[in-house]
Amino acid sequence: MATMVAGISLRGPVVSSHRTFSVAKRASLPKLKLSSELSFVTSQLSGLKISSTHFSSSAAPLSVPFKPSLQPVARRICPFTGKKSNRANKVSHSNHKTKKLQFVNLQYKRIWWEAGKRYVKLRLSTKAIKTIEKNGLDAVAKKAGIDLSKK
Repeated sequence: MATMVAGISLRGPVVSSHRTFSVAKRASLPKLKLSSELSFVTSQLSGLKISSTHFSSSAAPLSVPFKPSLQPVARRICPFTGKKSNRANKVSHSNHKTKKLQFVNLQYKRIWWEAGKRYVKLRLSTKAIKTIEKNGLDAVAKKAGIDLSKK
């Protein structure tokens, strides 16, 4: 007579309506004692011996810090005016509405910065370009809280 655990026989074939499964006898697994120094672990599946060694704190770390290879994508927000995408509905002839984004008209623009005596390349909305032409780059950057010396 076979031993039954949760409806599965531990010896002999198990016959279902479609498939026949053969369940092997439980292998006697070695009981590992919990200790601070474990010299090796024997894998029951492949028979490989895996050794573990203790690294001292003075050794260099094996992993290097993660550095993404791709540059982050620039957000579609104007830093000077704060304009960002508007969620809107695209309305078909049958009045079926689907969501869409209306993006800000952002332009890359080189602007002369008088205080820094150099050009500054910025990604601005067209509204911000008109405001800078009217009020000056220093005044608009100060009002927006942007430090141009970093760029």
